[in-house]
Amino acid sequence: MPGTFLDELDLRILRILQADSAISNTDLAERVHASAPTCLRRVRRLRESGVIQRQIAVLDPRQTGTPLTAIIEISLDRQTAEDHDAFEAYICAEAAVTQCYRVSPGPDFIVTVEMADMAAYDAFARRLFAGASNVRNVRTFFSTHRAKFEANAPVAGR
Repeated sequence: MPGTFLDELDLRILRILQADSAISNTDLAERVHASAPTCLRRVRRLRESGVIQRQIAVLDPRQTGTPLTAIIEISLDRQTAEDHDAFEAYICAEAAVTQCYRVSPGPDFIVTVEMADMAAYDAFARRLFAGASNVRNVRTFFSTHRAKFEANAPVAGR
C-alpha cells in the first residue's frame, strides 16, 4: 500500500522472504536479528497491508511440461478503458498466461505464456486471438534461453 511505512526491520524481512518465502519464522527472526514473536507480527502486518501480496513457488517449466516461453506484444483496435479492461480480463483468464502488462508506448499489452511446444502455442494463438475481435496486431517472440527469472522486487527504504 502506498501509505505503509516500512522501517529497516521490515525491509530486512522482505529481502529474506523474497529469496525464500518458506523460511521458518524462527530462522527468519534469527537472520533479521529480531525475536520470533516480533517477526510473526511484522509478517502478518505486511500481509494485511498488502505489501506482501502472496507467496508462491517458482517452478522449472522444463520439469513441469511447459518449456516453451512466448512473449507476446498485442495491440488493440479500440482504445477505451473498457476495451482494455475487457481484453485484460479475457487474456488473464487463460492458465498459460503467466504475466500480463499494459504498456506504453508501443503495443497495448505484453503477455508471457508458458507452453508445451509450438503446436500448443499455435492452438492457443488461433483460439485466443481469433476469438478476440478487438485485436489489431500480435507479435510473438520465443525464448531460446532463460538467463534470469525472479519475482523479486527491489526493496528500498523511503
